[in-house]
Order: sequence, then C-alpha cells, then structure tokens
Amino acid sequence: MQSVRKTCLRNSWFRNATIGISFFFTFLLFLAVGTLLLVLKPSELLSALMSEEMLYSMELSVLTASVSTVTVMCCSIPTAYALSRFSFPGKSLVKTILGLPMAFPELVLGLALLLLFGQGFLGPFLETLGIRVPFSKLGIVVAQFFIAFPYAVRVIYSTFEDINPRYEQVSRSFGYGEFETFRNVTLPMARSGLFASAVITFARCIGAFGAVLILAGGSYMHTEVLPVTLYLNISYGNLEMAITSGVLLMLIAFLAILSFERFEGGSL
Repeated sequence: MQSVRKTCLRNSWFRNATIGISFFFTFLLFLAVGTLLLVLKPSELLSALMSEEMLYSMELSVLTASVSTVTVMCCSIPTAYALSRFSFPGKSLVKTILGLPMAFPELVLGLALLLLFGQGFLGPFLETLGIRVPFSKLGIVVAQFFIAFPYAVRVIYSTFEDINPRYEQVSRSFGYGEFETFRNVTLPMARSGLFASAVITFARCIGAFGAVLILAGGSYMHTEVLPVTLYLNISYGNLEMAITSGVLLMLIAFLAILSFERFEGGSL
C-alpha cells in the first residue's frame, strides 16, 4: 500500500509541475550569473581588479560594511529581544515601522535619510558637534545601517521566539537577574540565529545602493563603494569595471550564503 502511494506521488502532475518550475527558474538564474562571469577574459578581469579605483572601492566597501554590521548587531539584539519578550504600548506600531524599509525602495529611504540628516532637521545640530552625514563616508554607514537593521531584527526576533522562555524562568528561579539570564542563557542559545543575522547584515550592507547613493553621494574615489562603482562605470560606458564590480558583489553574496548554509548544517 505504501509503495503504491509512493508511485502515485512520483506521478503526481502537481509534484512534477512544481519541480519543473523550480528547475526552470533556477536554470534562468544560473544562466544570468554565468553570463556575467563569462563576458570578460581573465586578463581583463585581473586588470580591472588591480585598478586603483577598484582597490579603493573594495577597501571602502569592506570597511563600511564591517562597521555597519557591528553597529546593526549591537542595536538589533536588544530591539529584537524587547519585541520578543516584553509587552509595551505601541509594540505593534514599532514592529510595523521597523518593517517599512523592507517594503519600499531604497531610494525612498535614502531621500528620507537625506532630509533627516540634512539642513532641515538634525543636520545643523550634528554639524555643531563636528559631524557631517550627507555626502560623506559616515553617510555610507548610516545608509547601510538603516537598510540592514530591519532584516537583522527580523532574523533575531525569530530566533528569540524559538527559544522556550522556560529556560529563562529556570535561570531566574535560581536567583539570576534579567541581564545575567540574557547573557548566560538566551544569547548562547541564540548563537546560530545571531551568526545568520550577522552574515545577512554584512551581505545586505555591502550590496546597499539606492540609499547610499542618495545620502552619501556617488563621488569618484570618495564615497565610492562597490555598487556605486558598478553604477558609475556603466554610466561612463566602462563595462570591464562595471562587470568586475558585479562579479565581486556576486562573489561576496555567494560566500555569505555558503557560510550561512555551512553553519546551519552544523559544519562549523
């Protein structure tokens, strides 16, 4: 009876249709990625990689994405924990607003940040402290932070939700305080989710474009991160540099997903 059921399942049109659709679009994606990889000759790719502009762009991208990732993780962990464990007025509103940047285009977020940190609102106050956000390297970090923060909160929130609060209650019953319980019980149990969140955050930061372009500007070898390099060189008609930037961004995304999958599979 069980073998008959398995045979029927294998011949199901619904099963075959869903598998066929998944293979078809995976093939299209693979074809698109492969096209990007095969356009340039190795010598052209190496020449573009070793150019002064590309080296500057890579260094600035890694530096700003690293700073943004650390900042995002420091802010998203307490935010996600509060949303997961505590009830407070306006909680639903906070969750909704935090999710907004995931729903509208990066350009809109960049424009909103430019208005916030520009001359109309926080700009004059920050400038009295010697801090300038628009059209500066700090603007890159700020834009990356607001792009990645909602994603990090969402991942860490799900992680905390999967941890049974009884473990924390047992810790509190032994006399440990809230912070001690959070540090010694909750955080170690959330290790996998925190790592996943850090990987996603870094990949999201280094690939942020629209908000970075609007807030920090696309200045040549000043606020030029990899997505901006791609954009500028397409504008100039320099396809070698543009494609090399795309290959680098794709490679970083691939390594991020690979490390995430290895960790999730328990290989680390």
